Amino acid sequence: MSDENPPPSQTKKLPPKPQNNLLYLLVTAFILTSLYFFFNPSAPKSEEKPLSTFVDQIKSGEIKRVEVVGNRINYSMEDDTELLEYFTIKEPGATINEILIDVDAEIKNQIKTEIADTQNSNFWRDVMFSLIPFVLIVAFFLFMMKQAQGANNQAMSFGKSQARTHDATKKKTKFKDVAGAQEAKEELEEIVDFLKKPKKYTSMGAKIPRGVILIGPPGCGKTLLARAVAGEANVPFFNISGSEFVEMFVGVGASRVRDLFKKAKRNAPCIIFIDEIDAVGRQRGAGMGGGHDEREQTLNQILTEMDGFEQETNVIVMAATNRPDVLDPALLRPGRFDRRVVVDRPDVKAREEILEVHSKNKPFDKDVDLAGISKQTPGFSGADLENLMNEAAILAAKRDQKKITMKEVEQSIEKVVMGPERKSKIMNNEEKKITAYHEVGHALAGHFSPKCDPVHKISIVARGMALGVTWFIPSEDKMMSSRSKFVDEMTSLMGGYVAEEFIFGEMTTGASNDLEKASSIARKMVTQYGMSRLGPIIYGEPNREVFLGRDYGHVRNYSEKMASEIDGEVEKLSKMAYNNAVVILKKHEKLLHEIATALLDKETISQKEFLEFLPPSSWKESEVKIAKREEKVAQKRKARAK
Repeated sequence: MSDENPPPSQTKKLPPKPQNNLLYLLVTAFILTSLYFFFNPSAPKSEEKPLSTFVDQIKSGEIKRVEVVGNRINYSMEDDTELLEYFTIKEPGATINEILIDVDAEIKNQIKTEIADTQNSNFWRDVMFSLIPFVLIVAFFLFMMKQAQGANNQAMSFGKSQARTHDATKKKTKFKDVAGAQEAKEELEEIVDFLKKPKKYTSMGAKIPRGVILIGPPGCGKTLLARAVAGEANVPFFNISGSEFVEMFVGVGASRVRDLFKKAKRNAPCIIFIDEIDAVGRQRGAGMGGGHDEREQTLNQILTEMDGFEQETNVIVMAATNRPDVLDPALLRPGRFDRRVVVDRPDVKAREEILEVHSKNKPFDKDVDLAGISKQTPGFSGADLENLMNEAAILAAKRDQKKITMKEVEQSIEKVVMGPERKSKIMNNEEKKITAYHEVGHALAGHFSPKCDPVHKISIVARGMALGVTWFIPSEDKMMSSRSKFVDEMTSLMGGYVAEEFIFGEMTTGASNDLEKASSIARKMVTQYGMSRLGPIIYGEPNREVFLGRDYGHVRNYSEKMASEIDGEVEKLSKMAYNNAVVILKKHEKLLHEIATALLDKETISQKEFLEFLPPSSWKESEVKIAKREEKVAQKRKARAK
């Protein structure tokens, strides 16, 4: 994969920002208003006097300055603090000399007289008053026409496809950048090879697959694989989300589907990728609104475009969903989505490969063991592992370290799995003691239950909503669980409840979540897995799609009598686990006190420290393997330190 920057000639220029016409209009109006006030300043406050009073004041020598502006005479008195405080109005055409004809020449000579030329100022003022309304009206109409044109363009493009074309100039994702999904990559590599070498397949009579649907839990790499196909295929690649088809207006979704496939056919061979297709591809006729809603019409158009009368289009449709159970059967039949590619959660080997991909640009210390990390993260998706490595890098940077050590990685695993430490959550001594015995009860009940996973860590540091945690990690990935394993898991869950009852004589609310999990396991064993006296029968329809809500969607296909028997079997399994926990904790009461005392002192006990309290004869085979592996890792660290 090339990391070079594209040449300047290929660099995509950003489109110019749209102009804000309303802002320009307001600025123009402000400038014109300023010019008006500049050419027509407001006159100072003054008092009007009759013309006869003005003449009398002239004769008495009280007036010192006179200004003639058109038919207005502004003047000021001898003792005025403000200039031109009074004014009077003369007759049109009369001059100041004609008005003051009876005044002595000596008095007139003492008065400072100014005559303003108003011809030019009146002309420009009249021009401004004439132009301002005209300019504002023209600007308003231009603004409205521009807005109407934009709205018209938007309305005309409302039914157009919103699909985005993959930019070939940007950094491409290749198949080598995708780890942990080998089978899925092989399926998609065939599609890419078909697009690159069509004659190789058509010579054998093979047809190009119409559709490929990627199925798997969230965060397992479905969209990442689609980006890799876009980077490898070297053909036009259109990507769109299923929710972008459906709008509130009737027919818009179907119109966008038609436009999308029309563009794709013009650029064939090409690939269309529809992410989260379950938003538009849900089963038809299952809701309350009948078969004429907008979503169903959009789905009908997709079905027609994928496999209708028109053939040989050379358009491959890729889709991704984490809800394949809700899709319409017509969408999944051969001829539409010919291939189902399952992108499941990675196993231990795949997790190690994913960790290697996400650790390439991070400075890790030599003691970081990616194989050990992959074994500590069962059930993690690719997105979870990426988040884990990012959290470790953030933690190392926060501590001003040059490299990321195993300590940061392990703390990041705990943060991702159980939540961040709540150091501000301070428990009193009694609560702390109850929590310690509760968690040790979980650990001992799980350790002495043969099929339960090994104890990895015990802590009474509050994390998330829990005041303490006992962390069990399986020694290897398992695809199936047996009845005895479920019973042993329930026994470990009951260990905290039993320890509180056994040591303190009463139970607290801290065991509520454990009881909820144990009851859920017991009910599933009876109703879904056939692991009870009631036999191999599924009671209820737990996987039924919910349209009106969980209560309405759940169908109880058994009688009231059978419901009573189911409750009895659930109670029987729960009491069995409870009794197992009682037997284990009574037998190992001394260990319970010893480990709880150590936990109160240290707050966190590792697997190695926990096993040191127990006789080696009680260790499980998986715990022996883990202990040996930890010992080897410790020896390697000491050797590197030397």
